[in-house]
Amino acid sequence: MYVKICGLREPEHVAAAVGAGADAIGLVMTRSPRRITPERAAELAALVPERVLTVGVFRGEDPETVRAAALASGVRAVQLHGNHPHADFTALKDLGVRLVRAVDAQADLRCGAYDEDLLLVDAPHAGSGLPWDWAAVRGRPSGRWMLAGGLAPGNVREAIEAAEPWGVDVSSGVESAPGVKDPGLIEAFLREVRRSGG
Repeated sequence: MYVKICGLREPEHVAAAVGAGADAIGLVMTRSPRRITPERAAELAALVPERVLTVGVFRGEDPETVRAAALASGVRAVQLHGNHPHADFTALKDLGVRLVRAVDAQADLRCGAYDEDLLLVDAPHAGSGLPWDWAAVRGRPSGRWMLAGGLAPGNVREAIEAAEPWGVDVSSGVESAPGVKDPGLIEAFLREVRRSGG
């Protein structure tokens, strides 16, 4: 099971995610309590081994803004969250990074439909931290897709069983306060995912 820990802002939290076995970390460079600058993202990305994917997260920015931030930060993937048109993904193809399309369950759930490499299916109200009807997407997404929205150590196994995703993505579910990650919760989340057989 592929695991992404999103919204990291501090070196010790990056170390906790990497040490616990995360496959990817998300660095938020858009409006959010977890927002960091491209320069700070570059500092954190430099701490991450090659085997762990560094993902710059954006929502609503135009492709040129995303391009500039991605280049400045050195992330190896770009996640466009929300109603980005296909043209935004096309405009970023030449960056040479992996592209992640993050949408809710009402969108086209075929991974690759917008030329993205990974698909993320989030709650109807992204960023709320509230669980939603994960079973509603079971069997609908295709390809390499991650489930997000309201996941935490206490419910991730239930969510995996309900939706049968290729991977999972967590942010607020491993925080002690908005934007403040908890290394113990990060480790507990990874441990529960592994117990699910993922």
